[in-house]
Amino acid sequence: MRIILFLFISTLFASCSIEKSMNNAEYDAVIAKLGSAPSKNSPEENVMVGDAFRKSNRLVESIPFYREAIKQGTLEEAPNLYLAQALKVEQEYDEAKRILDNYLPKANDDKIRKLAEKELHNLQKIDELKQKESYYRVKNLADLNTEKAEYSPVYSRNYLYFTSNRDGSKIYRTTGTPFTDIYRVATKGANVELTTLSPLDPMINHLDTNEGSVAISPDGSSMIFAKGNDGKAKGYSEVNLFFTRFRNGKWSEPVPLSINVAEAWDSTPAFSPDGTTLYFSSTREGGYGGADLYQAKVNRRGRWVDVRNLGPEINSAGDDVFPYVSEDGSLYFSSDGHPGLGKLDMFRAVREGGHVTVENLGKPMNSSADDFGLFQFNLTRGFFTSNRKGGRGDDDIYTFINDDPDLKVVNYFLTGVTYTTDDAGEEIILPNTKVSLTADNGDVLDEAFTGADGKFDFRVYPEEHYDLIGEKTDYFTVRKDFTTIGKTVDKSTLTEFITNITFETKIMMDPIVLERAIVLDNIYYDLDKANIRSDAALVLDSLVQIMNDNPEIYIELGSHTDSRADDDYNMKLSQRRAQSAVSYIINEGIQAERIVAKGYGETQLLVKNAQTEEEHQRNRRTEFKVLRYNPRDRDDDLPPDESVDEYDRFFKDSGDGNG
Repeated sequence: MRIILFLFISTLFASCSIEKSMNNAEYDAVIAKLGSAPSKNSPEENVMVGDAFRKSNRLVESIPFYREAIKQGTLEEAPNLYLAQALKVEQEYDEAKRILDNYLPKANDDKIRKLAEKELHNLQKIDELKQKESYYRVKNLADLNTEKAEYSPVYSRNYLYFTSNRDGSKIYRTTGTPFTDIYRVATKGANVELTTLSPLDPMINHLDTNEGSVAISPDGSSMIFAKGNDGKAKGYSEVNLFFTRFRNGKWSEPVPLSINVAEAWDSTPAFSPDGTTLYFSSTREGGYGGADLYQAKVNRRGRWVDVRNLGPEINSAGDDVFPYVSEDGSLYFSSDGHPGLGKLDMFRAVREGGHVTVENLGKPMNSSADDFGLFQFNLTRGFFTSNRKGGRGDDDIYTFINDDPDLKVVNYFLTGVTYTTDDAGEEIILPNTKVSLTADNGDVLDEAFTGADGKFDFRVYPEEHYDLIGEKTDYFTVRKDFTTIGKTVDKSTLTEFITNITFETKIMMDPIVLERAIVLDNIYYDLDKANIRSDAALVLDSLVQIMNDNPEIYIELGSHTDSRADDDYNMKLSQRRAQSAVSYIINEGIQAERIVAKGYGETQLLVKNAQTEEEHQRNRRTEFKVLRYNPRDRDDDLPPDESVDEYDRFFKDSGDGNG
């Protein structure tokens, strides 16, 4: 009896120990205890081992454990999905389809069912992807790669930066492999000079943390990289983004970015070509799948702000990671949620006509394994990472060349200036103005702050309509439309590889002056009537837009008549007309307390003793004026904050650029 009790207690403690290791993400410990013979494990243990292999990026090795768990009758539904995904990596596409076909009719877990349906749809696209024409050529960067992992290459100023566990001695218990560090090596194109290979200094690389993917600022002086938490960073238990600057021959102490989210995985950073946008991947709440792609903008104070999800056209139900924006505005990224050949495939997203199209790069850029971390050396050459068969070991760095003979690049840019006018009507440059580029659906595509010259620049896309929104404290927020529709170029007529087309515009900013009347042109009423005509409604709609864009203003809407009736009649008529216009505006959603109606009759004639119909029309006008203004704190007028951490000011102070 004692022996039986002892065996029971021993088994109980062993089970608790394994679950504890699993909960602590010590997947290698779970595999060491249960990963030898799936037929000897319970269904629960086999699912646990399968999950341990999958979560430590060893998906193929999970196959016998998920398969055995399903055979044993596990009640968990997720192993069906994960087994199909693992079989896809092994190019056993028909078997993967069979697993999902058997599972779906009896699915009860709504979330897993939807993911399985999506995976089955993706599997049905495999043959189409295999037949995709490709002009890419790829080659293993064998001089650099080892049997360990080398991944996430980034080229900057004659150096190739990458992440590797090649020299690690301490083992990361999640994967059973050494911790990763960031390295750099001098290179001329794809020709690396191995004698220059070295890890970054200990200020960056720590013995007991994983340093991950890197983004180098365009000037080469600053770096944002992913770093695993060592337990000392309060509130950050996952992977997060850190900033450091190279100055006076060394890297500064890395500090976490304010856009990190506690308990989320924030990683795979990349700068836009001009350095004003940071792209990254995150598992924060509110996304469309596992890890989603996001962007943040740097404001004129150097802070990363306005974090935005890139949307459902790009983000999938799976993981979308490793963004990269090329010189032609294309967004490259990796995903296991879009139709692909294996686990992570590489994709290219382009915008045209107001829509985003996502294209799989096809073979040989993609394989049945993980393919990710693309970085272009120029528009036809670059680097990426793959753990495909035939490599040197784990993840390897590859080079690629695009030999497409019809490849033509057309870049469209919009440049402009913000200005105001003086009393004489002369234009005056207006600096420190926030300008936003928005699509027809209201999505903000880009933002900029004008400098001392009042200039702003945006990349725009073919066959698309935009609104430009100018904002500055003490000035009316204004909108100006712009379109590339009918202005795009037929690539077949071009002879140059790269063609840049620049459009120009101006944005006039009116100051907010209390009690100053502003005429609303083209608001007409039928004779002796106060109802809003359709043509007048269009003008009033523009005032509604002004009110929505400027929530800090409270206005009076005034109506004036000409002098061709008696004073009392005109006063009453103008009040009815003003009230009618105000009622229209309130019905469009403007708060009633923000607008009042005022009829002036003929008391404020612009043309006294009017004789012509044109002169009478000038007197018959509708105006608005600002009665009260509660200015918001807008970023354009905020002074530099000396308490801001160093990383928050890097964009204003680029350092010595020797990184």
